Amino acid sequence: MRNIRAAAVGAVTLSLALAATACGGGASTGGGSNDSPKTLTYWASNQGASISVDKKVLQPELDKFEKRTGIKVKLEVVPWADLLNRILTATTSGQGPDVLNIGNTWSASLQATGALLPWDAANFAKIGGKDRFVDSALGSTGAQGKDPAAVPLYSMAYALYYNKKIFADAGIAQPPATWAELTADGKKIQAKGKQVIGAEGANLSENIHQVFVFAEQHGAHFFGADGKPDFTSDAAVAAVKQYVDLMAKDKVIPVSNAEYAQNQSLSDFAKGRTAMVLWQTASATFKALGMKDSDWAAAPAPVQSGAPGTGAQINSMVAGINMAVFKNTHNLDGAAQFVKFMTSDEEQKILNTAYGSIPPVKSAQADPAFNSQGTAVLRRTLAGSAQALPQVADESQFETAVGTAVKELFADAAAGRAVTTDSVKAKLQKAQQQMPAK
Repeated sequence: MRNIRAAAVGAVTLSLALAATACGGGASTGGGSNDSPKTLTYWASNQGASISVDKKVLQPELDKFEKRTGIKVKLEVVPWADLLNRILTATTSGQGPDVLNIGNTWSASLQATGALLPWDAANFAKIGGKDRFVDSALGSTGAQGKDPAAVPLYSMAYALYYNKKIFADAGIAQPPATWAELTADGKKIQAKGKQVIGAEGANLSENIHQVFVFAEQHGAHFFGADGKPDFTSDAAVAAVKQYVDLMAKDKVIPVSNAEYAQNQSLSDFAKGRTAMVLWQTASATFKALGMKDSDWAAAPAPVQSGAPGTGAQINSMVAGINMAVFKNTHNLDGAAQFVKFMTSDEEQKILNTAYGSIPPVKSAQADPAFNSQGTAVLRRTLAGSAQALPQVADESQFETAVGTAVKELFADAAAGRAVTTDSVKAKLQKAQQQMPAK
């Protein structure tokens, strides 16, 4: 999912997702048609530094599509704070767009509403085939064993971004490869009067992304093979505690970050206040905040020991944006043409270059343009050490419940209240009790 978002996304997720799932998706009953073959409506997610930036990026491409096909695309760029709310309302009312962007972590939850067009073999054939897309991106398109609910559009991964001058001033020659190294480097950075690493402690989705990775590194899984939540295992508790302890015990996350939820950590980094930040696809945002490309570098996010890879060496969730079609579209053929256009090699290069993301299309991803300092680490991470968040129908509720638990633990740390194994387990137990009964 894209990094520029508001915490309100997580706040609306639980109640609306439950309502949408319970209603079964009002948009799914009628089926698609071709009653309006000359128009499409498209809800695009806010990928750039502002809505106006997105319009400048997208409108020329939509004009190009209209010139080639005769189909006019009516564009609306929807802020992240509103997007999930708007989508879920549309699934129950049937009054949605033809084509839309969704955060890839929402795929299974939105799939469960029944409102989205399944991408079976026949539909994939219309856009050039399923095998055009990289496996990591396809892994975040819906529940296992079901046809995908969406098609990958932009791929992202987490990296450790660091300020080269702060590192040099602190005598640090290489970015930390492990959490122990990061903590040790933190002491050198603090000795020079700088903050160590930024976080967004009040951003529910950001919290989920980070504790999911820590859980993978501890061998914990928040959902069992049966899809039931398992938030309170010893390994899951240890994982969440290690992340919060970066503030509570190790003192490398500033206590002020417990209240951050609107990219304040990126602003601190860009202004030279903080030496490091863990983020997904941040290069375009840094530039928008006035930071020069020469001022920073990117490295793989830390692991417990060794080097990033599979299993316990996972160091990122698979982030990204998918493209979905509402089942009741009045331009079924046009929607397929539009998805094919947006996932073509030409458009993948244009759009992902503009946003600093990685094409999920294999042939486009191989382009040298995606081997810069801002993208090379992300591409390698997606290929070898990233894991998709649980593709279960309750994933959006999981983001809200556990994300809130982590937010509350950060608040405890910032207030000087002890963060213990027992307090972490109690928060996670409360979160698990908030999940839908199975």
